[in-house]
Amino acid sequence: MNVKHQQTNELSKLGELIEDMSVAMLTTVDKAEGTLLSRPMTPQEMCEQGAIWFLTDPNSNKVKHLEEMNLGFSNEVNSTYVSISGHGEIVEDRERIESLWTIFARPWFPEGVDSSNLALLKFVPHCAEFWDGSNSKMVRMFSMVASIAAAKPIGMAEHGHLETL
Repeated sequence: MNVKHQQTNELSKLGELIEDMSVAMLTTVDKAEGTLLSRPMTPQEMCEQGAIWFLTDPNSNKVKHLEEMNLGFSNEVNSTYVSISGHGEIVEDRERIESLWTIFARPWFPEGVDSSNLALLKFVPHCAEFWDGSNSKMVRMFSMVASIAAAKPIGMAEHGHLETL
């Protein structure tokens, strides 16, 4: 994902955490059914305002549930996990779509950038929570062993909240 220069320290931290994560689980709320629905999505960009952009089909079920959304990112290798709450907006700006188009989207949009069922999902973050254990795997293992022996967390991942997104 391409992360642009961010306007706040909180958004910069968020960008650093998710920049190398190529898939997010997008969760929406189906209030009529009373269920949560999740699906994998590939983020294309985090723009200067902190919005995270995805290619999407404007006729898909997720666009019926834009008011409350959550993105879940996971990097198991670095032991980094991010949960972002926000809302979505559908954008049909053809120039913006062209700027974010990737050949890897062709299986879902065979006509390419000119596909009639191609739009953008602009995810606007409200707040985020993260766990970042980006120490080496060996350090994480020793921390886990020490935590088990002490029956309390020792040297575990940094946990934080980003509230002013």
